[in-house]
Parts: sequence; structure tokens; C-alpha cells
Amino acid sequence: MHESVSVDDNSQQHVLAALDGAEGLTPDPDFRRRLDQHFPTLRGLFHSLYGSRQDWLDQLAALVVQSARSWQERSADLKALDTERETNTGWFQSNAMLGGVCYVDRYAESLEGVRARIPYFKELGLTYLHLMPLFLAPEPHSDGGYAVSSYRQVNPKLGTMEQLKSLAAELRRNGISLVVDFIFNHTSDEHDWAQKAAAGDPEYSDYYWIFPDRTMPDAFEENVREIFPENHPGSFIQMPDGRWVWATFHTYQWDLNYSNPDVFRAMAGEMLFLANQGVDILRMDAVAFIWKQLGTTCENLPEAHSLLQAFNSVCRLAAPSLLFKSEAIVHPDEVARYIDPAECQLSYNPLQMALIWESLATRDVSLLAQALERRHNIPDGTAWVNYVRSHDDIGWTFADEDAAELGINGFDHRRFLNSFYVNRFPGSFARGVPFQDNPKTGDCRISGTTASLCGMEVNPAEAVERILLAHSVPFSTGGIPLLYLGDEVAQLNDYNYAMEEGHDADSRWVHRPHYPARHYARRSDPATPEGAVFAGLKRMIAVRAATPELAGTRLVDFHTGDRAVLAYQRPGESSTVLVLANFSDSPEALPAETFAGFSPAAVDLLSEAALHLDEGITLLPRQSVWLRVTPL
Repeated sequence: MHESVSVDDNSQQHVLAALDGAEGLTPDPDFRRRLDQHFPTLRGLFHSLYGSRQDWLDQLAALVVQSARSWQERSADLKALDTERETNTGWFQSNAMLGGVCYVDRYAESLEGVRARIPYFKELGLTYLHLMPLFLAPEPHSDGGYAVSSYRQVNPKLGTMEQLKSLAAELRRNGISLVVDFIFNHTSDEHDWAQKAAAGDPEYSDYYWIFPDRTMPDAFEENVREIFPENHPGSFIQMPDGRWVWATFHTYQWDLNYSNPDVFRAMAGEMLFLANQGVDILRMDAVAFIWKQLGTTCENLPEAHSLLQAFNSVCRLAAPSLLFKSEAIVHPDEVARYIDPAECQLSYNPLQMALIWESLATRDVSLLAQALERRHNIPDGTAWVNYVRSHDDIGWTFADEDAAELGINGFDHRRFLNSFYVNRFPGSFARGVPFQDNPKTGDCRISGTTASLCGMEVNPAEAVERILLAHSVPFSTGGIPLLYLGDEVAQLNDYNYAMEEGHDADSRWVHRPHYPARHYARRSDPATPEGAVFAGLKRMIAVRAATPELAGTRLVDFHTGDRAVLAYQRPGESSTVLVLANFSDSPEALPAETFAGFSPAAVDLLSEAALHLDEGITLLPRQSVWLRVTPL
């Protein structure tokens, strides 16, 4: 975890002296109480990262003073929320949680447009709203907003920071937590820090990984993989003055140098500023890449975890209700390492997402069942964010060694899945679009809305069933289910995406359509595909919120002996919810002995139908049932 620091050293006295001597700071008993509680952890983490520097203790003292100033500036209503959530630390594990995600401009045009959609969010049941990157970013080199040139200014096309703060308060009054992206691995090359570095300012040159020649870049690149080779070779790009700067992703995204504590303090300041605007959850972008060390791959290093834990400790001082959500599209074992109450309390679940689509294509749930049994349960005090699809492409993130246990060759299977979802496989129902396609190797990732990938353009009736089947998994496995807004009314691919400026080279815009007004207008008519999907999801949302067994994340596996039927248990105090999901295109009969561990009487919570387990159960094609059962 982190290097311990002797409890008899003078570090806490040094920090307290800095606090007492800080101009304009009023002593605050709440802040001092939390400092007493969390300082040993912060001190140990900070020392493990920066203890080799002579000024590490002064840097730590400056960080604590900075945190105290942020707390002093925090509004009374946010402090009240902090107090409430300090006593209700598991608030985000409620079975009433429901997430939605959208681009502000595409879904609502502006922040004021988002405010106007709050009545709909309440109709749907949202308690968590993720607004995709909305900070100032240069055009056309914005990477969809992930190249930030100011963390304190909103893109003027969307509104102002004051409007974001007001929106956060309005959402909070309506029971909806605001989530935004914290892009902290890199900034835009047009950020003020980067501009000063480019001009040769030595202080800000140290904010980035900048070298005078190729000696160090060549040494690093012996072990570091290329992320976007079609954008630029290697991990470094040459600056106009001849120096070389680290750019893991695009040429205009410069990686921050966290070996410099000034960078840590600067980004902690940006983080606390956003918390004080009313942001509840930060999506921590590209966590795997944030620490660099010569001779390594510079991914998933131990110091990356120490950094996240140190940022978390700062939040416990100055914004105790703020949570982190990790974004790590890496090996499943590495994804799990970021999930901890002291690191990232929330995490995307890319493995579950990918294997839902794998199961739909193969009609075989073996890989998904294996993942749920082996990789679903995570530490107490944490939760998955489960989803069918996001703003991003679909990549096949399962571990090859997991697949090999089931007799599946990972390389060949990914080629099949790519072929299936871009309609290159005979009989495929999917109408996806390839992203970063390589026809020679068959390698690509998949773009497409849920409806188009589920076959809405081929057979609407079956597509509705697939959409509901797919969503039944994230809605019942435990964690926060997340909808890409518009998918709940079966929005289709936008094949005109390439007509918009800057979008022609990125097929992911095919599944980021503008607000589908016609689809929403049909949501109350169950005779339409839009209405059928909306009604089915609304039913799941209502049942989930009324079912205490579906709170938290604990899941117990259940084996049916049928490779087409996914099954798992969500245990409660006196009863259990047994989920059965048939991914086959034909009926699947499960004999009575499958349910020998339960009393015969059961009820399907979704349909309210009574069932008799001692008679066995036959599932219709693409049917999911949530059975309340009583273990013997």
C-alpha cells in the first residue's frame, strides 16, 4: 500500500504550525477532526511518493493548508451533505440507484437544456447523472472533450461554471448526484500550464515529461506500448522548439508529471474546486497511465494506486462526500486493483459489458457466468457501475486465460465477435460499425447504439427482447446500472455522423446521436419498439427499487447445467432473488432438480407470476426472470 512514517516524527506538528500560521484561515473543528483521523494515511502516502525530496514535508503542509482553504470556501449545503454521507457511507449501494450518461450538447444543447430535462429524469428514476466532458477544450483538437484546456471553465457552447454549479444544486434537490470526468493524466497543449511550458518556463516545463533530445524518450519507449500509433509513433512528440514531450494519447494531449509534487497539489486544487461546485462523483480518466517509471510499461504501477489513494485522502479532508469512479480498460485483474474504499469506491465494469454482447452473439453464457463467479464480488464499501454500452466503443476485454479454460481461443474468438457485430458474419442480427478496423488482421472494436447492435434494423420484435435481456444483467447483478440516455427509447445508429465537422474519422459518433425526440415521443405507446423498451426498463427499475435483495453488490453463483441460461443469486435476509436469463433463440427447459435447494413456491418479480419450482421452469427465447425464492 504505502510506506509508513514514524508516528514520533514532527510532521503533524509541522503541518499544524503551517495551518495556524496561514493567513485568512479560521480554525474549524470539523476540519481538525478529520485531519486527526486521516493525516497519518495522507502523510504515509505522500512520503511514499515524494519522501526522497528534501521539501516533501513543506509540500505536504502546503497541501493541507490548501485543503483547509477549500473546506472554508465550501458551501453550507455541501457541508451538510458531507455530514449526511459520513454517516451513510453506503448511500451509493442502494437498490434505488440508477445512472444516466449523455453529452450535454447532443442530448440537451446546453446546461440549461439539461436543467429542463430534470422532470424526465425523475420520470425515469435517475439518481446519478454523468455529463460527458464539458470543460473548455480546443476545437478541433478536443478528443471529444478529453483534451482539457481549463478545469475551471465550461465550454462556452454549453454554458458557464456558474450554470454548472446551479445545475448541480438543482439536481441535488431532486435526488440526483452529478458525475463529471476528471481528466488528470494529461492536459490539452493549449492549457495555460502547457503554454508556459512550451514558452520555456522551467517551473511549468516540470509539469510535463519534457526532454531536450531523444535519449530519455528512446529509453522509455523500449518498454512502453503505443496507444494510438495511427496518430503518432511512440509515446513522445516533438515540440516546435525541438524538445520532446510525452503524449500517451493524441499529439495535443500532454501527460502530466506526477513525480513533481507541484503537479499533485495543482491537480488536487482543480479536483477540490469541482467538488465545491457540487460535483458528487469524479470519473477518474485513464487511471492506468498516471505514473511513469523508466524500465516499466508505465501502466498500472503501484504508485498509480498511491496517487489515487492520496487524492482520496485529500477529499476526506476537504470534500468528504466526493467519490471516485475508476476508468481502467485493462486486464480484469488490474481493473479490480483500483476498487477500494480508500481508492476508487466505484468502477466501470467493462468485462461484464463485453461478455453480455459476447453471450448475445454466441447464445452461450459460459464466459459471462465464469466472470460473474470469479470477478464480480469486490470489497465492502465499493460498487460496480454496470452498463450495456457507454459513449465508447466495445472492446473484447476478457482474459485469454479465462477463455482458454473453456476451450476458447481468445484471438480467434475476438475476430468472430468483430465479424458478427459489424455484419460480416452470415445470419448476424447486429448492425454495428467498425472502429479502428484492420481488415488484414480482423482486429477492430465495435461502435453502435444498443438497439442497432441488438438487431432493431433487422427484426424489431426480437431486438426489443434482446435489449431487455441485456439490461436485465446490469439491473440485477449489483452496483449502479447505467443507461446511455436515448437507449431506453431504442435510439438507432446515426449513419450521418461523418457529415459533422471533425467526426468523419471517428465511428464512435455513430452511437452518439442527437436527442432522439421522435423516439421519446413514442415512449408511452407500448405497441411501438420505443414504448416496449421503455416500459420494460421502467418495470425493471421499479422492481429493483422495491427489492432489498438487489442492494449492494454481493452475488452468489448458480449453475443450471444449460450453457444458454445465465443464473445467479442475490441473497437477502430471509429470501433470495434467483435470476435466470435465457440467451438462446429457443425455449430452454430447466428440470425440477435444478432448484432442489429451494422451497417449491416462487414468484417472478418482473411479471408477478407464481411458479412452482418442483415442476421445473421453461424460459422463453430471450426471456429473463427474477425469482424470489426461499432457500431450504
